[in-house]
Amino acid sequence: MRYKASPTYKGVTEFLNADNKLATLLPAASRMAEMQRDIGSLLPPAFEACSVIHFDRGELVLAVPNASLSARLRQMLPKLQEDLTRRGWRVEVIRLKVQFGKNFRPPAPPRKTLALPEQAVSALADLHGSLEDTPQNQQLKAALEAMLMRHIGNK
Repeated sequence: MRYKASPTYKGVTEFLNADNKLATLLPAASRMAEMQRDIGSLLPPAFEACSVIHFDRGELVLAVPNASLSARLRQMLPKLQEDLTRRGWRVEVIRLKVQFGKNFRPPAPPRKTLALPEQAVSALADLHGSLEDTPQNQQLKAALEAMLMRHIGNK
């Protein structure tokens, strides 16, 4: 029996369907990809580097990039198992396997861009204009000018 996948996986599907033995892998691969999506939606973003290695006979094995993340995830396993069961997965045990070779970078914290109110920008401009041109004030004036340029440029 041939397996039909979405257009996203068309190239891989065609390759695997070219051989009857490889075509039998498609349902299992699809099932693991679906489980990976479910786990990704259940876990916080910090765990996006974790991946499904194996799922068979109620045993789920997850790859974790480091011991620290493994320890944090271990605390969440009962809830994860419960949530997966609620979604229809028959998960009896979850094991974690630390795989140091995986390239893992913690997600970058979101960048905050703060805008100064017009009154603050005006006060900075007044301060910049009122400072004397002395060697002691050069760095302060340069910093104020950079701040003003950044905030005036954002408008």
